[in-house]
Amino acid sequence: MFDIIPSIWLINGKCVRLKRGDFATQEVISNNPLEIAKAFEDHGIKWLHLVDLDGARRGEPKNYHILEAIAGYTDLIVDFTGGISTDGDVLKAFEFGAKTITAASVAASYPERFAQWLVSYGREKIILAADTNPADLKIKTRGWLKKTEIDLFDHIEFFYERGLKYLKVSDVTRDGVMEGPNFDLYKKIVGKFPGIHLAASGGVRSIDDFKQLKDMGVTAVVFGRAYYENLVSLEDLDKFMAENV
Repeated sequence: MFDIIPSIWLINGKCVRLKRGDFATQEVISNNPLEIAKAFEDHGIKWLHLVDLDGARRGEPKNYHILEAIAGYTDLIVDFTGGISTDGDVLKAFEFGAKTITAASVAASYPERFAQWLVSYGREKIILAADTNPADLKIKTRGWLKKTEIDLFDHIEFFYERGLKYLKVSDVTRDGVMEGPNFDLYKKIVGKFPGIHLAASGGVRSIDDFKQLKDMGVTAVVFGRAYYENLVSLEDLDKFMAENV
């Protein structure tokens, strides 16, 4: 099974796009994220990655109202992320309709807390985001604004040993610039962590990238800018899903 997961990035309730996670590059795509989500659903998409960029910067989710609207008016499986750092944040995300949550900063700052979430809420509901610059393979947090000294592979290993099932990895140098995914990095992760469900994020520019990721054992792709700039169309997604169910 290979999951296609479009992303909607939120600032002040609006759908935006960034380059390499740089907030100074933000462009508003739409004032109506629900309309975009419905278009995905109408073409058979099952999952949506909803990114609260305000929450990522502030360390506390802010766009619950958009989550509630999309979860309430579509049947999409919404994965919510951005600033989730406490049990209260997790519970509130689920209350507003998220089916899963993805967390990054809390896992880096409070690894035991995140590990406990895998137990408390179940590893089907908790996804680790491990975002890095391949130049040093150090984890980046707070919407990629903060660099840590944590090694990517050590970070994944810690949670893998504690039952982690779902992992999303972004090469932050490729996000939003459509230079292609970091295939070498994903290949290493798939080889090192058997059984991990890996979602690749960052750099996707075509359906051919989807195919290559699938063939190398990656189990999902998260994409955004390629769709918003019409390099990947809803019709392309229709065809890919018809051939790869």
